[in-house]
Amino acid sequence: MNATRICALLIALFSALPAHAETDAPEEGIFNFHEIDAGLSTSGQPADEQIPSLSEDGYGLVVNLAIADPERNANEGFLIAQSGISYTQIPVDWMAPTLEDLDLFFAVMDARGERRTLVHCFANFRASAFTYLYRTIRLGVPEDEARADLEMIWTEEAWAEYPHWAEFIERAQAHHAAL
Repeated sequence: MNATRICALLIALFSALPAHAETDAPEEGIFNFHEIDAGLSTSGQPADEQIPSLSEDGYGLVVNLAIADPERNANEGFLIAQSGISYTQIPVDWMAPTLEDLDLFFAVMDARGERRTLVHCFANFRASAFTYLYRTIRLGVPEDEARADLEMIWTEEAWAEYPHWAEFIERAQAHHAAL
């Protein structure tokens, strides 16, 4: 994918964000932050200067589902490790999320133990979708409860703009139901 197409995609992505989703926890200040429960949150990309607050807030694991981007997350892994937090990056292609990516995410989440966890990507679309799938498929969270958290980020407009994500969710659910 060329740089022009990536820029256009990112502009479209950010323009589709719901107005209410800037933050559910203003004290966090992280873009599109959403706390699911005391042990699990999702968000957009934390700024470098926000990373030390993750440790202060008790996070023990950060899972980044965004691709590597020198302008957005080049220092993230170092800064998070420097803060004493475990860090995993699974670069999920926005246009082509895979079941292999999801299975790796499930393995990381299964191994997290009791660590307070932040799952993020650039805008919390990948993160909220993967977390939704983890909660419904692995944890058995009721569909309506998990869907309510998902829809804090994914609006009808976002679903219409990015139908491949609804298709991916359906494919993942079917795949895991068949196992």
